[in-house]
Amino acid sequence: MAYGFSQFCELFTYEEWEGYEYSVDLVFYGDNSFGSPTGVSFPLLPLSPTDTDCCVKKQRAVGVGYQQEVMARLNGHVLGYSHSNINVTLDNNTVTFPLNQSLYFDFSHDTNIISVLTAFGLKQFSGHLSPDRHPGPHNFTSSWLAPFGARLDIEIIRAPKPLAADRSGYEAAGGETKYVRFVLNQRTLPLGRSFPECDAARQDGWCEFETFLEVQEKMPARARYDLACHGRYPFASHGVVEDGAPV
Repeated sequence: MAYGFSQFCELFTYEEWEGYEYSVDLVFYGDNSFGSPTGVSFPLLPLSPTDTDCCVKKQRAVGVGYQQEVMARLNGHVLGYSHSNINVTLDNNTVTFPLNQSLYFDFSHDTNIISVLTAFGLKQFSGHLSPDRHPGPHNFTSSWLAPFGARLDIEIIRAPKPLAADRSGYEAAGGETKYVRFVLNQRTLPLGRSFPECDAARQDGWCEFETFLEVQEKMPARARYDLACHGRYPFASHGVVEDGAPV
């Protein structure tokens, strides 16, 4: 690129570049998202020559610690026990785990962002991905979810009254109402597509705060952290795991 251009890309057709991109989608989905029973892959030494648990892919379990920290902050309490992968030495006091802040910043890696989306249960990105052919347009596209410099914003929005789902104005009844909004790489994630309780009809993609808390309260149990990270379970072929947890 020192000369301002490169003919390297011309070595491949558009379909080949498209296929290469899809191969990365398959890796992210199978190793770090709903297609993995934990959220990250690494080799495990076999305990015997016939042990089938080696090379188990481990998604929800990896991201659930972040989900728990977010929920603790939204509920206004520290974490003394997580039953997951968080450091409770840091999270059990307000000196190292401050509360009631206007802004929180966390820095991570692309694979962790994918794991976090899975741990929150954003099933709009789940679903079978064909291992042998490009499926055409699909929601789980890694270059959209975790490009270089990927950013996930979780916003809490206060409105003086309930805001109409079609954004036509405030509803007549009700007082101050809070909403949760997920913004991934400057695009709003419509929470209603993953959580029917959040009202899929909301054009803004928001979810009422209390409803969101109720939905997320169930997510750590779905991760099955102890089994996913410390248990023994047979290797699952591609397409068997679709919820990011062991089956």
